[in-house]
Amino acid sequence: MAKTETIRARVEPELKHQAEALLRELGLSATEAITLFYRQVTMHRGLPFEVKIPNAETTEALHQAESGADLSEYATLEELKTAPR
Repeated sequence: MAKTETIRARVEPELKHQAEALLRELGLSATEAITLFYRQVTMHRGLPFEVKIPNAETTEALHQAESGADLSEYATLEELKTAPR
């Protein structure tokens, strides 16, 4: 089938550059990736991945992970293994 439709989307420049770099590593163009996404949407009859709004506990855990709260450093693997949990 001939490709005659055009898709235009506005995205943040940094997101575009990062995604295109990863796609290049995979040997894909942005057009090929979008086509794959559309095929998956069609096959799944919806998004090909789960989309959820995280609950309060998950949101808090994400914030803690991003901030580095409650992280410990260990010099050796043995030190990590024997550390209290």
